[in-house]
Amino acid sequence: MPQRNREQRQPVLSPSMCRVFLSGWLIVSASLAMACELLAAEGEFSSKSINFSKDVLPILSDNCFHCHGPDSQSRQAELRLDQPNPALDQILRESAPGQSVFWERVSTTDPDLIMPPPETKHRLTAAQLLLLQRWLQAGAPWGKHWAFEPIIKPAVPESDRAENPIDAFVIAQLHQVGKELSPQADSARLLRRLALDLTGLPPSLELRQKYLKSSNQPLDAGAVVDELLASPHYGERMAWEWLEAARYADTNGYQGDAERTMWPWRDWVVEAFNQNLSFADFTRAQLAGDLLSQATDRQKLATAFLRNHMINGEGGRIAAENRIDYVMDMTETTGTVWLGLTMNCCRCHDHKFDPIRQQDYYQLSGFFNNTPVDGSGGNPQTPPVLEWPSEEQKEHRNRLLKERQEIAEKVLAWEDEFVPLKHLAPAEGPALSTQPVSAIEVFDDANGVATSPWHQDDGLPAEVRAIRQKPPQDRKASELTQLINFWNQWQGQSPQSLLMLKSRIDELDALQRSIPQVMVMQERAGEPRKNFILSKGLYNQPQAEVPTDVPLFLKSKKASERFRDQNVSPVLTRRELSEWLLHDENPLVARVVVNRIWQQFFGIGLVKTSEDFGIQGEKPSHPELLDWLAADFREHGWDIKRLVKQMVTSRTYCQTTLVPREAYVDDPENRLLARGPRYRWPAWMLRDQALAVSGLLVPKTGGPPVKPYQPEGLWEEATFGAKRYQADQGDSLYRRSLYTFWRRIIAPPMFFDTANRQTCIVRTSRTNTPLQALALWNDPVYLEAARVLATRFFVNDRKLHDDERLRRLFEHILVREPTPQELELLRTSIMSWRDRLVQSPEQVNDLLAVGASPASLAGEDSASRAEAALWTVVTMILFNLDETVSKE
Repeated sequence: MPQRNREQRQPVLSPSMCRVFLSGWLIVSASLAMACELLAAEGEFSSKSINFSKDVLPILSDNCFHCHGPDSQSRQAELRLDQPNPALDQILRESAPGQSVFWERVSTTDPDLIMPPPETKHRLTAAQLLLLQRWLQAGAPWGKHWAFEPIIKPAVPESDRAENPIDAFVIAQLHQVGKELSPQADSARLLRRLALDLTGLPPSLELRQKYLKSSNQPLDAGAVVDELLASPHYGERMAWEWLEAARYADTNGYQGDAERTMWPWRDWVVEAFNQNLSFADFTRAQLAGDLLSQATDRQKLATAFLRNHMINGEGGRIAAENRIDYVMDMTETTGTVWLGLTMNCCRCHDHKFDPIRQQDYYQLSGFFNNTPVDGSGGNPQTPPVLEWPSEEQKEHRNRLLKERQEIAEKVLAWEDEFVPLKHLAPAEGPALSTQPVSAIEVFDDANGVATSPWHQDDGLPAEVRAIRQKPPQDRKASELTQLINFWNQWQGQSPQSLLMLKSRIDELDALQRSIPQVMVMQERAGEPRKNFILSKGLYNQPQAEVPTDVPLFLKSKKASERFRDQNVSPVLTRRELSEWLLHDENPLVARVVVNRIWQQFFGIGLVKTSEDFGIQGEKPSHPELLDWLAADFREHGWDIKRLVKQMVTSRTYCQTTLVPREAYVDDPENRLLARGPRYRWPAWMLRDQALAVSGLLVPKTGGPPVKPYQPEGLWEEATFGAKRYQADQGDSLYRRSLYTFWRRIIAPPMFFDTANRQTCIVRTSRTNTPLQALALWNDPVYLEAARVLATRFFVNDRKLHDDERLRRLFEHILVREPTPQELELLRTSIMSWRDRLVQSPEQVNDLLAVGASPASLAGEDSASRAEAALWTVVTMILFNLDETVSKE
């Protein structure tokens, strides 16, 4: 049988047919894979009801809103999926759920039809598709994002093990996953946790003796909390996060970074927390204190919150552009702090995910657009300003004013006698004559006309006469200098009273320059400024004019009518804005505030993205608990101390952190709240802790910022040598971290993981790097604190055995007693370091020389010095234990 020529054989399928076949095969395979995934997901969601806000909206936001969301500039096909509209109804509901255009496009495997398109790198998972399918089958019910829904107080779950409502909500959610709360932390650890959380300082000896008498009784957390909330240090601790949100600093920022005097506002914040000013009044004062009825100076001072923004004084900068930048900063800060919304992108366009229009942004900015600030210059006391003298300065000024008045009367008597105004004709001679005269003669001629022996060339200068006509107490120092020079030239000397008046006015001027001038808010006189949408946020490209108003999507009729009724002017002001924020129908403010306070004590908010409650933000881990806390907070007068006590006396907060390792693996961020909060304390608190346990801490509150230790050359390098850092001396080295001078362009280097204070930050990062360990081991404040603690309490008592010293030192720092294993490890360290230091006198000298406080040693012999250095090292070891630097 003849063989066929293979080259002449025809293919069964042509190349084009192969491509079609392959494409079809891939689609079928993908469809089968998708079907398998859907079947796997079906079991997971079979008994789950679909919640639009929780389940559907996040899918649409993440995958669809970029092209079909609120931003009209990036919207494709004129289709919006972020709000109900006829086009959306058509693709969702005008056919059977399984045959709708929407479902066809999201479930197809055809790369030319599938949504979202492959080039976006987004792909819906099987679980997400199943959720969408069940939502469509239910009729595609619409709803709002959860944070934009009204706050309705949910019922507290029933629980026989929860006295605190917080625990009832947490226990109910734990039971859903088969878990329970952990036991309460031991009393020593819990006391230390509470003291550091509520005051930023370790518990005092008095608190330890009072509440740790018996190891058999659980800690009376309620009584401890009451004492800590009454401490003046509570306000200092609570102020830190608020200062970060308010972008507080002691300089302007930018290249010049000129020094400003905003610290009286910082002290106002501390006092407001200590006095338990309600959050409602806290809000009114800081947003509109100057507009309140019969506003006090303290209420006006509170508005410095808004003026904490950076000021640009760089050469060539355009004033109008600066002013717009400042208005935008105030707008965005208010949006973040009170509303928990990311508004920055709305400078240029509608928000891509949240229902915030560009018009809403510029309407909101109108509340801050009517101040006298014009943006010119880089004055760190740009008007409007409020003088804020201390009591000593007030007394000093009053004394000088009284003396000035008394001396001015003597000057006036002398001038009336020797240079009576009624007899002097206005001369127009030279500024100062160089011809001396022995006396001044003034008389009337036969016709009663005032005459003088002075000729025009040597007559009384016009500017001197003008000064003479002012009351002496109102004359400037430069004017008095001119008079003194004149009388010295014409008479050879000036009256003593004139010299004394000049001295008092010089002293008054110097005093005035030393009085803090705090930048505050004030409405400008005359016609209110108009508000315009700015193209791409550019100051010189105004577009449509818009009124001052709140965002449309948050605007309830009832709230709007209330604050408009209270406004006598046709233009809304910051006062009406503050009332709108606090209105019961505002869905965001109470949620945002209680979430941030929860974050402060638990390390992470119920909503992790505390800066973003919008659609792209994280959903709350315990939504019912968040709403209950928000509603309860409002119902009880926005009482911050009550809210704080409610949180830190809950079983949820008081749980131990000593749980099996598996618990940390299963829930590393503790979102279920099945154990106590555990994370590293902030750097500022670690510094204050070291100062406090060493006895170096100076507990003085308030006042101008201080300059503690800092490595040389940092300011010089950052400012090209324009600013030089000079550390303070004495008590100022040991003040609390809150009072440290904060330069914006180079923050205090001892504070890691803190906000940069250039813009509003409400959630700082928490990192863990070798540099932080190096800082804790080598910063002079820790070495000095370790040396002082070691020598003051232990080295000078030679009768103590090493074990007893260790126990006392350990308990002094960590509040609890060490375990036998911990003692053994420390004994080993002591033996190793003792041998090393005896052989290293240079290292001993270096350790004992750190810090400005004098060394207090048992003796100056080498053995005593080596022993002091040894216990300094042991103290540093304890300062750097994981338990010391972490919330336990």
